[in-house]
Amino acid sequence: MKKSLIALAVLAAAGAASAQSSVTLFGVVDATLQHVDNRNGPKVTRLTNSGYNSSRLGFRGTEDLGGGMSASFWLEAGLANDDGQGVATNANNQAVGAFNAVTGANAPVRAGTQGLTFNRRSTVSLAGGFGEIRLGRDYTPQFWNLTVFDPFGTNGAGTTQTLSSIITGVTAVRASNSIGYFLPARLGGFYGQVQYYLGENVRGGTAAQQLVEDDGRGLGVRLGYAAGPFNVAVATSRTEYGAGDVRQSNIGGQWDFGMAKLMGHYSRDRNGPVDADGFLVGGLIPLGAGEIRLAYSQYEADLAGDPRTRKLAVGYVHNLSKRTALYTTYARVKNSGGAFNSAVPGATGTGAAGGTAVNGTGNAFDFGVRHSF
Repeated sequence: MKKSLIALAVLAAAGAASAQSSVTLFGVVDATLQHVDNRNGPKVTRLTNSGYNSSRLGFRGTEDLGGGMSASFWLEAGLANDDGQGVATNANNQAVGAFNAVTGANAPVRAGTQGLTFNRRSTVSLAGGFGEIRLGRDYTPQFWNLTVFDPFGTNGAGTTQTLSSIITGVTAVRASNSIGYFLPARLGGFYGQVQYYLGENVRGGTAAQQLVEDDGRGLGVRLGYAAGPFNVAVATSRTEYGAGDVRQSNIGGQWDFGMAKLMGHYSRDRNGPVDADGFLVGGLIPLGAGEIRLAYSQYEADLAGDPRTRKLAVGYVHNLSKRTALYTTYARVKNSGGAFNSAVPGATGTGAAGGTAVNGTGNAFDFGVRHSF
């Protein structure tokens, strides 16, 4: 009888413990039929992904530690659902070497050949009244203002031109080996984040190693205020490289008028001796079961000729349910000062569209379906 009571007590304790923790499987599958037309340049029609929301597969869990404290993990992998490939990650916030078909070298891997990686986020956290301490690969503070205050959420053909610059480097969106701190909630509308990340290079080695020993190490800070319909935030960061440090600073804001949300941001970047700046103004207009998305963005580098790219984007999202949506986007870019950017940022390589002619124009059209779970 006594053994039975002990067994029941153990089972009850185990049940209580399991009730205090949870694990969730989640994801997004977003398929996009896209046409990119670079006038006087290459064109492509392709089935791609992530035109509205980034495709992903993730696992997250939280355990209640008592006393207002909790522990959690978050593992999130990017998916190219149009061909079934995983999305590559970056081990130390430094550029990876290109694949060499002759020697077979690729450092560390070729994109699409590495299988599933938790490239989007891979963290473990402790949280409480003091805020949250988060360790692992995570979004950088300097990225948030560009995506939060972009009507297109930095996805698809409408992505803000302020994110398309090549000068912002490896840590423009995420950083590996990061140690982050987030302010607690209930601070009268104030929120913030500090993140320090490591390049993990050998220190005190050879002369060649000493030149790059700080590569990939950086610090980012973001502070914002949100109350009612108003939200504004400022961020700044610096990532060290022997070839020249990368600095990013931006400010963004949003005002919800009810009948529409007006948003915008301004960014100032520097990579070694090269400076650049850009801005976005846009909005979201509710319409029936969906919303209209509008944005105008520009990015200009402080180089010979002052190369500048301007983009106008308009789109519509129609929600079939809480988890499924149809969407379409049209974007047009105009280059000047020697710029040749495509309407789709980073559209280079096999099956992509490359860039326009110098000082050329380009168009892009997306039509897709997004399902989340």
